[in-house]
Amino acid sequence: MGRIDVRARICDRAKGRLTAGGASFVCALGRSGITAHKREGDGATPRAALKIRRVWRRPDRAARPAAGLGVRLTRPDDGWCDAAGHPRYNRPVRLPFAASHERMWRDDRLYDLVGELGWNDRPARPGRGSAIFLHAARPGFTPTEGCVALAPLPLRRLIARLGPETTLAIGLPPRKIKTPRRGKFR
Repeated sequence: MGRIDVRARICDRAKGRLTAGGASFVCALGRSGITAHKREGDGATPRAALKIRRVWRRPDRAARPAAGLGVRLTRPDDGWCDAAGHPRYNRPVRLPFAASHERMWRDDRLYDLVGELGWNDRPARPGRGSAIFLHAARPGFTPTEGCVALAPLPLRRLIARLGPETTLAIGLPPRKIKTPRRGKFR
């Protein structure tokens, strides 16, 4: 699968539509909607074309997906550093971890299956946002802290179709389709 489009709703910028291969799904976005100027803690989803780096799977809850990407098994001591001034900022870490971090092994099932998105990671710039993922949505599609979240079944189906060239196009203009001019064939 190539490009996956994500757009915010006009009436509720914390909810949107994810369109992939002709299918469309409701998704939750950051509480502040989509922004071109992402900052740590702003609750916004970054407007960008993001590669999906790999899939994280909690082995006791999620079966191995048929994915064209690398799959990493989530462990109870997995975390993600969100301390902007730390050298491990926006990177996976082992818990316990002294600096501010997010737990990857969660009780609420949101991270049972996660697509790690390539936001602010090559290289990580302090304060530009961390832990931007594609993951399961809460009931009612309540806002995320900046991630894109789908219902569990569409998430699983989507992850099964991901490949190394897949891009999540968040808040970007639609692709331009080249059409021939009248009377000209190419």
